[in-house]
Amino acid sequence: MLVVLYQNATEEQVNKVIETIEDLGYNAHPNPGASRTVINITGNVDIMDSSRLEGLPGVMKVIHVTKSYRLADIEVNPENTVIEVGDVEIGGRHPIIIAGPCSVESYEQVITAAKAVQECGGSILRGGAFKPRTSPYSFQGLGIEGLKLLAKARNATGLPVISEAVDTDTFPVVESYVDIIQIGARNMQNYSLLKRAGRSPKPVMLKRGMSATLSELLSAAEYIMSEGNSNVMLCERGIRSYSDHSRFTLDLSAIPELRRLTHLPLIVDPSHAAGRRDMVIPLARAGLAVGADGVMIEIHPWPDKALVDGPQSLTLDMFSEFMESLEKRGLMTQSSRYLSNDTTDAKVAPNLAQQDGN
Repeated sequence: MLVVLYQNATEEQVNKVIETIEDLGYNAHPNPGASRTVINITGNVDIMDSSRLEGLPGVMKVIHVTKSYRLADIEVNPENTVIEVGDVEIGGRHPIIIAGPCSVESYEQVITAAKAVQECGGSILRGGAFKPRTSPYSFQGLGIEGLKLLAKARNATGLPVISEAVDTDTFPVVESYVDIIQIGARNMQNYSLLKRAGRSPKPVMLKRGMSATLSELLSAAEYIMSEGNSNVMLCERGIRSYSDHSRFTLDLSAIPELRRLTHLPLIVDPSHAAGRRDMVIPLARAGLAVGADGVMIEIHPWPDKALVDGPQSLTLDMFSEFMESLEKRGLMTQSSRYLSNDTTDAKVAPNLAQQDGN
């Protein structure tokens, strides 16, 4: 349920509406906008008597929302959410580039990758310390030692760090080291982990499950937001399909559709979708072309020696060429939001997805 206040509603009137909502036993989530304040109500609102709110001073209207995701709904924040991490704005005017190794393996590896990200103009350093793997015999990451190495790389470069939390037991230690917490595709519907992420003061990147619908993805984001953490970004990383030429199928159509449905920032991960480094760059460009707020790419100084996902990791030279190609296209100096919320007014950057010989 949404409570929309008049443009000239006073702070006292807004507080009175919040107080009334809480007195009725529900949770109030105010969202002050540029023109007016909207208050989202969560809880079992199906049995709520909205007339208690409709007559309050300052209230313009009460809207009954039928979607399972209420806080993530575009109606809550038509202007879109911008998440600030240090000097980086995610969901703002400029696209962001998140890059780094799939898994932290050594100090030399992560610091070399981090310096390459910094020198090429990347925004955020990624690196896995705890790695959920399909096989129990595969490399599971360095754990806390990996987080310490990421912290050293951050200190050396000034780049914010993102890494994955795989369970509630290790969540606190991941939270203490990183700037952004990643919830991976395998954990998209791990509701205890989502709730724990919702109680964190750190921003959260939620990856779409490999067989999840967009509605299920938004409902998973709602679990996080309903616990109080509104700094959530969504990541499209490929879904399972009948295709056998790539690891997963990158669902580029999800980006403009999500832009219509939600105010949350949108990231594309072409590395996990492709599973092959030769496909990563064109898919990354395509992700930006359809309106993503940024891309997350795996790079490795020595991908042939990587312990995890070497075949899909870009070499440092390839990453440098990719970043230069974005600069030539003006993508590092202008907004990547080529699609407005009105899909009939869509604009696609010319030639963005062309490969330049790749």
